Amino acid sequence: MRLIQAAEITKNISEMCIEANHFLSQDMREAFENSIEKEKSPLGKQILDQLKENLKIAGEDMIPICQDTGMAVVFLKIGQDVHIEGGDLTDAINQGVRDGYTCGYLRKSVVKDPIERENTKDNTPAVLHCEIVPGDQVDIIVAPKGFGSENMSRIFMLKPADGIEGVKEAILTAVKDAGPNACPPMVIGVGIGGTFEKCAMMAKHALTRDLKEKNAIPYVQNLEKEMVEKINNLGIGPGGLGGTVTALSVNIETYPTHIAGLPVAVNICCHVNRHAHRIL
Repeated sequence: MRLIQAAEITKNISEMCIEANHFLSQDMREAFENSIEKEKSPLGKQILDQLKENLKIAGEDMIPICQDTGMAVVFLKIGQDVHIEGGDLTDAINQGVRDGYTCGYLRKSVVKDPIERENTKDNTPAVLHCEIVPGDQVDIIVAPKGFGSENMSRIFMLKPADGIEGVKEAILTAVKDAGPNACPPMVIGVGIGGTFEKCAMMAKHALTRDLKEKNAIPYVQNLEKEMVEKINNLGIGPGGLGGTVTALSVNIETYPTHIAGLPVAVNICCHVNRHAHRIL
């Protein structure tokens, strides 16, 4: 049994909130650089150059990449041979978010109640997804999610007869409806299968996958490639002002589902697609 202090979780969550809001992950930086080379529209290329300059200033001056520093989404894979001591895990995570958003001078965007709308003033609570896995490590992903793109996300409860063509149409519908509102170029996370809530969680998690990683399932890998091409042919472009780069990537996760269903979730993220990853 390996012991990990709750305070260590708090410390890392705090640092990751600040890191994710100021610096793109390496895979996102490379994808963004490649998008500038691929963009054929002069206006689209100009917008991408401006976004690149914004990223440079954010990193050098420690200014958030975007004024919407998001609601903190935390994915945890906890080894079954790990014991967290010195405090409650959920409290430790929320304290890390509280510390990171306060010490990092990040905008606090969370309200206590969805109707009464009083701000919590520290960006807590986080949205927490936990999974117990073999081993003695804790795998942490912190993904601050802004709501310009979150509001454009969709769930489609398709019929099995809709098949893969129905899935393609659902993805394209979500992206077309989002248009400029999701701050393109976008990363599109897709969850296929499971249940209503499972496909949504997969779509959110898919956004955190390294963009250089290929899906292990051949038809899914082909679907991802096809959807990037189709989305980029929509002409939405950087900033929604036209161009050939609307999507930087389409990341898809799948899961077994019921014989009567074909759930599909599309979780869209803006061009920064913030996330930080650490293993303790």
